[in-house]
Amino acid sequence: MRLSTSWMYQQSLGTMLDQQSALAATQNQVSTGKRINVASDDPVGAGRVIGLGHVLAANAQYTGNIDSANTRLSTEQTALTAISGLLDSARTLALQGINGTLSASDRSDMAAQLTQMRDQLVQLANTTDANGDAIFAGTSTTRAPFVKGADGTVSYAGNDASQMTAIGPGLQITMSDAGAGVFMDIAAGNGSFTASAGGSNAGTLVVGDNSVSDVAAWNGASASSGGGYTISFDADGNWTAADAHGQPVTDADGNPVGGSYKDGGSISFNGMSISLSGTPAAGDSIDVEAGGKQDIFSTLDSMIGVLQGGGSDTEIANGLNRQIESIDRAAANVSNVEVAIGGRMNMLDQQRTAYADLGVVYDTALSDTQNVDVYTAISNLSTQSAALQASQQVFAQVKSMSLFNYIK
Repeated sequence: MRLSTSWMYQQSLGTMLDQQSALAATQNQVSTGKRINVASDDPVGAGRVIGLGHVLAANAQYTGNIDSANTRLSTEQTALTAISGLLDSARTLALQGINGTLSASDRSDMAAQLTQMRDQLVQLANTTDANGDAIFAGTSTTRAPFVKGADGTVSYAGNDASQMTAIGPGLQITMSDAGAGVFMDIAAGNGSFTASAGGSNAGTLVVGDNSVSDVAAWNGASASSGGGYTISFDADGNWTAADAHGQPVTDADGNPVGGSYKDGGSISFNGMSISLSGTPAAGDSIDVEAGGKQDIFSTLDSMIGVLQGGGSDTEIANGLNRQIESIDRAAANVSNVEVAIGGRMNMLDQQRTAYADLGVVYDTALSDTQNVDVYTAISNLSTQSAALQASQQVFAQVKSMSLFNYIK
């Protein structure tokens, strides 16, 4: 076999080039810390790296959404906590206002306090988040949702939609609650009906606590009641009831309902119970109206109107009793929203913890796929460098092995 000088040169040069290429690749791994720097390093691994990168990016976006939602809900919860405190204070003032020993000046001072509370309530209802977006405006966040008119009445300028954000694949959560549901659409009275003393009453009858004592009986009579009742009294305190159509209310046997009322007693029929105090005059009445809505601002306005109206103790007691019912309904509504917010924030915390755990798993998988074992790479670099130096030394010896050198 003939080994030409050219062949030996090509063999040595090819070997050194291969070793230099391997050495350069290892040097790149050591300097970047990555086993895969281009797709050709490991096509299958490179594809997995891209997939893991997309998953990690999505998780980071969802985590960011969770943090934003948490901040917004925390802001809403803080505002609602302050609103609950205001409603408690307003209720306390209303109870104080029923005291018959108060003077007109005392009640006027109370009305002034309630006016300040109402204005503060409007301010809290217009709370904005860190971006200046109104919390309770629905999706119409660029303007204040609650506007006070020249006559002092408050109207809602937002919408009923709720802002949503994605916190996972196919999973969304409500970031805020529309103000219409929180402050405006509140069931009047006890939530089922409102019982009010007739406007032309001449006696001292005061309507106190009332409720639905038998839900089945109440619901069963609702269809035929026409949406309410009128309870009428004679001079001896005997009462009868008519429905909204003016027809006498009857019991299960078809007999008209009625009875004799004494001071401090109550009236019950068709599943409802109404506590009373005082003495009715002949022709006095109680109006029962089913359903209805009353916003929280109107409740405070009505309380202010009663305290400033200068009516009799009986009129003031009846007026404030009704508004205390509305305050209670509004407070319960705010409390329900706070509970819902707490549930959402708990869900956000759980989801964030899940993403943190998944992030560790995905980061580990990405590191195992993409990153190089530095200690092994440094060892390979040393070995490859020594091999290249040896090849270069061998080539230096081989290139002097020629016939001319031998003859010389």
